[in-house]
Amino acid sequence: MNFKSDIRPVSYVKSNAAEMLRQVNESHSPIVITQNGEAKAVLIDTASYQEMKDALGFMKLISQSEHGLQHEKTMSHEDAIRAVRNRIKDKR
Repeated sequence: MNFKSDIRPVSYVKSNAAEMLRQVNESHSPIVITQNGEAKAVLIDTASYQEMKDALGFMKLISQSEHGLQHEKTMSHEDAIRAVRNRIKDKR
């Protein structure tokens, strides 16, 4: 993050929104929006946002898996396949 060009006051956003959109889409670097000197929002391109959401989803799955292992909530591969097949059969 380049603090000189990647932090903008809300008053700048109002008159330079198109330029800011161009910047985040070209650089894939977020822009922090400030109001009264405090960070209030972040402008980010959609590709970076999707990558971030995907990474967070993956981390959540890992966390849930670790929790299951710690509490011995596991099953064999064969039991997992059987459970999935039963769910598919029940939905038909």
